[in-house]
Amino acid sequence: MSDEQDLAQQKKEAAAKAKAAALARRQSKESVTVEREGNMNVAKQKAAAAAKAKAVALARRQSKESVTGEPEGNMDVAKQKAAAAAKAKAAALARKQSKESGIEESEGNMDVAKQKAAAAAKAKAAALARKQSKESGIEESEGNMDVAKQKAAAALAKKKELVGKEEDPEKAKAKAIAAAKAKAAAAAKTRARVEGSTEVHTPDEPSPNQSILDQIVQAIERSLGQGALTDYYINNLSKDVPTLVAKPDTYFQIAKILRYDEQLNFHYLSELHGTDFETHMEIYVHLYSFNTNHSAALKVKLDRDSPVVPSLVPLWSGANWPECEAYDLLGILFQGHPDLKRILLGEDWIGYPLRKDYQPYDVEV
Repeated sequence: MSDEQDLAQQKKEAAAKAKAAALARRQSKESVTVEREGNMNVAKQKAAAAAKAKAVALARRQSKESVTGEPEGNMDVAKQKAAAAAKAKAAALARKQSKESGIEESEGNMDVAKQKAAAAAKAKAAALARKQSKESGIEESEGNMDVAKQKAAAALAKKKELVGKEEDPEKAKAKAIAAAKAKAAAAAKTRARVEGSTEVHTPDEPSPNQSILDQIVQAIERSLGQGALTDYYINNLSKDVPTLVAKPDTYFQIAKILRYDEQLNFHYLSELHGTDFETHMEIYVHLYSFNTNHSAALKVKLDRDSPVVPSLVPLWSGANWPECEAYDLLGILFQGHPDLKRILLGEDWIGYPLRKDYQPYDVEV
């Protein structure tokens, strides 16, 4: 019985505690709501006070502007006018002082200006002369050279007058002549290039291989006479190689001298090829001596209809395949060749492809 009473007592106490807790939560919620409403009222009051203060300040400002606006505008216009007048007065004073101090340049400044103008005119004239020379591409005549000398002397005299320096007339004349000579030499070189001239060395500049050519020619003429060569020269377009032009009947004898002469000893054949010039065929042979470190070239012109020449294989075995190639592509016959045959085309091929008048037998090939 006592246990049941204790259990009822515990339930009653638990219910009382729950009711008290619920009441406490309700009161706390109501206090928060009241506090928030109070804060909202305070904020509304502050906003209303600020709006009222702003309206009062705006009213005072408008009242002040309505009273003082026009005088202040007049004062600003007056200040602007006064500033403009002061500026105009200062500008007039500056112009007056500039005029009083003198606008004209001094004599020294005038001399400098003259020198600058003369230099500019000289540069312009030089540029125009270069342009005209480049367009014409030809050498001036002797009359033009005299005119150029006169112009150079006049320009020098004018420069001396402007700068104020005294110079010996003879010295000035010598300078003008030297300049004219240099210009004439440059024009001659330009004309030589335009005309396709092979003469590069002037008489004052002989080829360094001229002595080698003379030695070769003397050795050939000593053995075969003066009529063995049709021509000989220094090939300026090919590193100044001494070049010999032989006759078809002296071609092999000259090659033999170049090969076995003790002073020449061209024992290495570096190149051999043929060329069709339409009017004739030509064989070109390039030789080299390891003993003397010298080069030489041997050429022979052949009849185009029946190009026949002795083979050089007995002298240089390196001529074997180049001669076969010339036979294969140009139809040149090398008498005495040990095995002359076509090496690029078949034996049944018709024609020689490197001839200028070659027409393919089979157009589909």
